[in-house]
Amino acid sequence: MMRITRLLHASLLVSDLARARAFYEGLLGLAPSPERPDLGFAGVWYELGETQLHLLALPNPDPCEGRPAHGGRDRHIALAVEGWEDLRQRLERQGIPYTLSRSGRRALFVRDPDGNALELIDAG
Repeated sequence: MMRITRLLHASLLVSDLARARAFYEGLLGLAPSPERPDLGFAGVWYELGETQLHLLALPNPDPCEGRPAHGGRDRHIALAVEGWEDLRQRLERQGIPYTLSRSGRRALFVRDPDGNALELIDAG
């Protein structure tokens, strides 16, 4: 019997790798993985427990305009965050807009510089 057991990685397209890395590494505190092979285009991988997040510096076929203001109504990835309140305050200090989850959970939605939606959920 066939069965899918876990998500191995998610990939997001980014137009400016340096700008994306400033967001994912500088704001979210992720560390790049040395495991990424040369794939013939720029990018970076991040280890998230047993899962990875891949940023691919490739042209994005999707428009950034017209996306829902609330990322929960758009395709998104969800990440568990320790120190969620610290992250929320960091977003506010840097003037990065976010919306709170409408589910009542301690979760927020934010977009990276390329409009990719992230759900950041309190892991505590």
